[in-house]
Amino acid sequence: MNWSRNERLGILNGWGASLGDGFLNVPVVVAGFASRLGAPNWVIGLLPSIAAGGWMLPQLLVAARVRALPYKLPVYRSAAGVRTGAYLAMMLVAALLADRPALCLTLFVLAMLVNALASGVSGLPFLEVISKTVSSERRARFFGTRNLYGGLLAFGAGLIVRLILGSSLEFPYDYALIFGLATIAYTVAYSVIGRVDEPPDPPQEAQGVRGELRAIPQTLRDPHFRAFLTVRLLLAGGSMSDPFYAANALRALHFPPAILGTFVMALTAAAPLSNIVWQRVAERKGSRRIIRYASFFYGLAPLYAALVGALDLGRWAYLGVFILTSVAAQGFNLGHTNHLLNISPAGERSRYIGTLNTLVGGALFMPVLGGFIADAAGYTPVFILSSIFSAAAWWQCGKLRRDA
Repeated sequence: MNWSRNERLGILNGWGASLGDGFLNVPVVVAGFASRLGAPNWVIGLLPSIAAGGWMLPQLLVAARVRALPYKLPVYRSAAGVRTGAYLAMMLVAALLADRPALCLTLFVLAMLVNALASGVSGLPFLEVISKTVSSERRARFFGTRNLYGGLLAFGAGLIVRLILGSSLEFPYDYALIFGLATIAYTVAYSVIGRVDEPPDPPQEAQGVRGELRAIPQTLRDPHFRAFLTVRLLLAGGSMSDPFYAANALRALHFPPAILGTFVMALTAAAPLSNIVWQRVAERKGSRRIIRYASFFYGLAPLYAALVGALDLGRWAYLGVFILTSVAAQGFNLGHTNHLLNISPAGERSRYIGTLNTLVGGALFMPVLGGFIADAAGYTPVFILSSIFSAAAWWQCGKLRRDA
């Protein structure tokens, strides 16, 4: 496909971000780092909740700010600078304070929180810019290309993670090096998207935070929005077990630390192949079908994790957990974004994105509840609850708009 300059920059941004995600995979690498520091399960559950929930919670406030701005990229660039600083702080905290685990964890979590909130500030402007520079009929191919080759880069990152964690480099310097590599990849990604030539939006009246809050009931009257919100809330419940696959492997199944790199490789190896399939489904069947299929794989992963642990099938069988979650994640990445942009009216796009993400953001702290359950009863009940939530999401997908 002949990509425009803006589309090429958007694709390069996705590749850089995918490489960074391979190094700084929160449910695997960051959860493994917290496990090495002796963190309780509720803290391990808090890590992906901060990363995902912190990204979503501020977006209604961001919508109130950026709605009337003709150009959204300046907001993105400012937030990206904060994010880069937070990544550097995470690397330094890991390198210098691991001998004081409580202080290290506290400062590391605070740096993650700053990064997540800044990510939430940049997320909505990013989607606005993409919606203006990539036409709706080209978005499935655009995101598919981002995810396909980005997945290959993330696989390479997983291989490097495995080599570093299996090397003679001592803890915590092995993790600090991994975090440093992630920082470089993210910084490149942010700088690339900042060079997009953004067309201006037509002037819109600023509503302010109160105006955005007052508009929530009106937004919720849209049946397509309500159906999508319900699916997203149920899938947030399904995310309860995400950070505990790695913790279960290290703590309950007693796998060696270097296995985390193999987990990242399994996650990323499945991504390119599944992206090819998901992209074809998107182009032929629409985003509704993708979300439904992805919900099925997402619910299957925790059941499989519980089965492998119960039957003591070993570390290679356990890789299937991460393959299933990767297949589901790639489907969600493609289907959710497409669906949200397609059901959002052009003049209300910021409001729809901000309202949905803010309402779902609180539910993404379900892994914290999962951590308390794991501390009290083990990981298996958490896995079962996640599967139930995902099954409910699969059922609710039948109410999503068919032409999106």
